[in-house]
Amino acid sequence: MGLMINAERTSFWGKNYALTRDDGTTVTTWDVSTWTSGGGFKLDGREYKVRSNAWGTKFTMLDDGGAVAAEAEQAGRKQWKVRAGRREYEFRRQSFWNWDQNLVEGDRVVGTVKRSSSWSGSLSADLPGLPTAVQVFVIGILISQWNQAMAAAAS
Repeated sequence: MGLMINAERTSFWGKNYALTRDDGTTVTTWDVSTWTSGGGFKLDGREYKVRSNAWGTKFTMLDDGGAVAAEAEQAGRKQWKVRAGRREYEFRRQSFWNWDQNLVEGDRVVGTVKRSSSWSGSLSADLPGLPTAVQVFVIGILISQWNQAMAAAAS
């Protein structure tokens, strides 16, 4: 597979995540949104905002000009899709008992997003073929959903 992106909290109590590649290069920082489900990031001199609907199942990524750069529907369900430009990417949750995701083409697994640590909230993504901004979008969606699930379990 490709060069993985790892996401780790910027501090123990922090909500933001530093995204780095396996070779140590920084990709970006995922800034968690305070009042809504979503967040944002800067990449290659462009700024992206990610917002979701009230149920956290539909996410939209807007570029700094306000144009839709990517959309995800049914996020977090057993099967869900991301549309970016003319491409569509399909994800499947590995099992009912965990949140790890597979990027699939037909019946073939071509990439993964896995929780590296439940304690720290870190994760690793290997999503070959997806543009970097779309990879960050997928990672951000999963960070948002996993954080919401952890908060719900704690209450």
